Amino acid sequence: MKKKICVVVASRANYGRVKSLLIEIKKNKKLKLQLILSASAILQRFGNVLDIVRNDGFKPDAIVYTVVEGENLETMSKSTGIAIVELSTCFANLKPDVVVTVADRYETMATAIASSYMNITLAHIQGGEVTGSIDESVRHAITKLSHIHFPATEKSKSRIIKMGENSKFVYNTGCPSIDLIKNTPIRNNRYQINQNGVGCIIDFAKPFLLVVQHPVTSEFGKGFKQIQHTLKAIDKLKIQTIWLWPNIDAGSDEISKGLRIYRERNINSKISFFKNFEIDDYAYILKNCICAVGNSSSFLREGEFFGTPVVLVGTRQNGREHGKNIVKSNYNNEQIYNKVKKQIKKGRYTSKQIFGDGNAAKRIVQKLISSSPPIQKKITY
Repeated sequence: MKKKICVVVASRANYGRVKSLLIEIKKNKKLKLQLILSASAILQRFGNVLDIVRNDGFKPDAIVYTVVEGENLETMSKSTGIAIVELSTCFANLKPDVVVTVADRYETMATAIASSYMNITLAHIQGGEVTGSIDESVRHAITKLSHIHFPATEKSKSRIIKMGENSKFVYNTGCPSIDLIKNTPIRNNRYQINQNGVGCIIDFAKPFLLVVQHPVTSEFGKGFKQIQHTLKAIDKLKIQTIWLWPNIDAGSDEISKGLRIYRERNINSKISFFKNFEIDDYAYILKNCICAVGNSSSFLREGEFFGTPVVLVGTRQNGREHGKNIVKSNYNNEQIYNKVKKQIKKGRYTSKQIFGDGNAAKRIVQKLISSSPPIQKKITY
């Protein structure tokens, strides 16, 4: 009988992290893939990842609506509660042998709570990492609920073991997101990219910037002011810019408000705004931009692999492992402007493999097949 592996995808970032794993599970004869889509992954205003997933050949076993509108601290907490309730029903119906969850978001916490309370083996990808905001606490809490761990680096593996987790079930596999960009030719679909944007038409034959700036939940209420600084710096640079809309975390409305005001008042600016990209399109943009600006974790992972110059703004990724391509900036428009100029002048960095060598999904699948940890966990020190 095939081992049933249930993967929960709750955001556009989630899907980018696990697409290569979904492919490997689906084609393995010893495993049966179960796929649940929920939260912002099924909302149109965040790019409707559901359509992309289906176009990629995956058929969701369940679609779960869990998001409470508002994008503030209260609604984020309530959304977590709703997700626990709804995912519990899904797990009861699907009866998976293993549930797979990713990283550190509140939807990930809901997945971890529901599966662990139902005595279902929980596998966690990207545990043990240090980040800013509430995400770090959430990530480590999920680690303590998980039975199998797939960290992306040796440092992360070491932290998980230091938290009292059984080293027999902690495997440094690398990050599955690196698999796609290393092993799949990155297409040049310039026409499709421009079709989905609002603002100027990007001329991909000329230099362009990429900006992705998400809210920082522990700095709720400051997002509007913070995004003003980044907008002012980018506007001053006068370089065509691809700007990806923020995620659904508390404070998203503050940042979105700033972007909308700018867009309304600067109709002739060099910025084009986007809700989402297909994975290949985003990889093309991140690889070919002359500098990436903001606080996306993709700048540290895929950006480091590509050698893309990055100006990391603010505290969202504080303490996280990164390569030499990262230069940090405070929320100060002059500082952001000057550091982007220096990064552009510096040019591309040498590609590294801090977060994996392109074989993470294959390693994870083999461990999903062979690992049978006890449901009752014990601290190991």
